[in-house]
Amino acid sequence: MNDYELTRETLAVTHGERGQAPAPGVEDVVVPLHLSSTYSVPDVDPDADLELLDPDAGEYLYSRLSNPTRNALEHRLAALEGAEHALAFVSGTAAITATMTAMIRPGDHIVAFEDLYGGTKTMLNRLFAERLDVDVTFVDATDVANVEDAMRDETRLIWMETPTNPLMHLCDIEAIAAIADEWDTIFGVDNTFLSPYFQNPLSLGADVVVHSTTKYLNGHSDSIGGAVVTNRDDIMDELAFLQRVGMGSMLSPFDSYLTLRGIKTLPLRMRQHEENAMEIARFLESHDAVTRVLYPGLESHPQHELAARQQSGYGGVLSFELDTDLDGTAEFLGRLREFPLAVSLGGVESLIEHPATMTHSPLAQTERDRLGISNSLLRMSVGVEHVDDLLADLDAALASV
Repeated sequence: MNDYELTRETLAVTHGERGQAPAPGVEDVVVPLHLSSTYSVPDVDPDADLELLDPDAGEYLYSRLSNPTRNALEHRLAALEGAEHALAFVSGTAAITATMTAMIRPGDHIVAFEDLYGGTKTMLNRLFAERLDVDVTFVDATDVANVEDAMRDETRLIWMETPTNPLMHLCDIEAIAAIADEWDTIFGVDNTFLSPYFQNPLSLGADVVVHSTTKYLNGHSDSIGGAVVTNRDDIMDELAFLQRVGMGSMLSPFDSYLTLRGIKTLPLRMRQHEENAMEIARFLESHDAVTRVLYPGLESHPQHELAARQQSGYGGVLSFELDTDLDGTAEFLGRLREFPLAVSLGGVESLIEHPATMTHSPLAQTERDRLGISNSLLRMSVGVEHVDDLLADLDAALASV
């Protein structure tokens, strides 16, 4: 028996690879892709509870309920976040929806960061507030006092992103976890931007963590998926019911296979993403055509010290604002060659997007103005290409600003 704990680098490569043999005596080094939608059972069992089937014991009935490839992925996700449980969903949005649905009932109250991914904010407003009679209060969670002031007896959930999309704001996970404990409230954190390699919110006191596995966990822009991890059995039970029965929003075997493959290189990719992002952030910060750069790895970031304390790295996403208007921004984007204009992030290739007209276009102009999402703000997902090529492309395109 080994008496040491495996590092994240080793867990990313090997955890869950064993015990998924397709047949007696067959031991694949790589978890096989199990495409079967259904499985034969040995006999009739009148006492069987389909929701209690144990895939770890080889109990499979129907792939909506459990699948060997997805089961292996869920074990690896849990290991990387230091969690007891993980579930893989069909998208990051599905993972967030399931988590909130599992926790919230009509009449409850949610406290959420005001600077969230536009889709999450729209979900909170149009689904939970307008249709499910849930009151939602958005706060500037960079100041922990704002979270405390928003709490009520009926507050059931605190929902945070850190860093946020696209303004790269941070919240103090430990401090907010203490507030959640005081009010007996569930605390959820979207950890997509940093991945389990650079941040582990559960170890800082969060109750549940979600990821869009589409981003860094898969890392190759060829699979959409989501994940929820937790150490709480009660949360896991509710989520498992919703994933398998209430919503049927499980990740497909093929996408589970792709994500497992992508995770093997997560530590390598994250280190290169961060190295490139830091060089680009410093270059942009020194350029006359750029008015501000938002990247927690820079000492100029107002929450740099918090980032250094609760993260083990700064990630590959940054935002910056050009000294121009919408037309000038569009011209700059049109001159880039190594940064395709596209939504999403976290792949090996660099991408750039315009929040005001893309990810945050569902927000009203007045809301974008209030948050600071201007027409010249751009969000960049820095890939793993050679940084000199990326810098040369940016330098050439900025000459037009």
